[in-house]
Amino acid sequence: MFQTVLTLPVIFFGHGSPMNGIEVNAFTLKWKELAKTLPKPNSILAVSAHWETDGIKVTGNKKQKTIHDFGGFPKKLYEQQYTPPGNLNLCERILQLLPDAKIDNSWGLDHGSWTILQQMYPEQEIPVIQLSLSTRLSEQEHYNIGKKLTPLRKEGVMIIGSGNIIHSFKEMEWTDTAKPRPWAAQFNLQVKDMILKKEHDKLINYKKLEHGLRASPTPEHYLPLLYILGLQESSDKVTFFNDEVVMSSFSMTSLILNS
Repeated sequence: MFQTVLTLPVIFFGHGSPMNGIEVNAFTLKWKELAKTLPKPNSILAVSAHWETDGIKVTGNKKQKTIHDFGGFPKKLYEQQYTPPGNLNLCERILQLLPDAKIDNSWGLDHGSWTILQQMYPEQEIPVIQLSLSTRLSEQEHYNIGKKLTPLRKEGVMIIGSGNIIHSFKEMEWTDTAKPRPWAAQFNLQVKDMILKKEHDKLINYKKLEHGLRASPTPEHYLPLLYILGLQESSDKVTFFNDEVVMSSFSMTSLILNS
């Protein structure tokens, strides 16, 4: 890997429904707009809620494969193929930064990654690799991995986390007109405020927050946020976008950290 003068931004995406991979809506239009304004990376490293493994894994495929890890959606969604090149050199660099990580070619890009990237970079030219969420690790350890990956920001790599700050199927309403549940709106505001104040310890220990476990009954959609917060540098400014709670209990709230 090489050093660049530019420190690339890091982004947390609320990815929402897999249908965002093919739909034109306010959220996906923002993804497209972002791609036009961001510096073009030489590679992308994605941390998705949808790849949990026993230990830390990185996709070492020469060409990534599309994982359709969902059910009950229209045929058109299953026909989508997002197969950008991988980047073995980046994989090896990550192994230097994370000695416990291993290369794994069994996975590819799941919908936490490709639905966003298909909207942003439909040409499929930028190499992409994905980093798994190890089920062995604590919230603090996930955050620490983000910190260890910080050098990549100066090596032409854009790092994205993909999940949802609030992700509760139990309390969802599957309609476009569903209003946020009061507790969800409150939790969304609380998390944003803590991000702006850099209260990372509180965000790492989100289970202790009021409504924390209600917002994320399982951790996988919240954890990618911790990677992005771990990557934050002192000069970074926070910009929120797609700041909305949909279907009553899913937060699309997203953020960019950029110097």
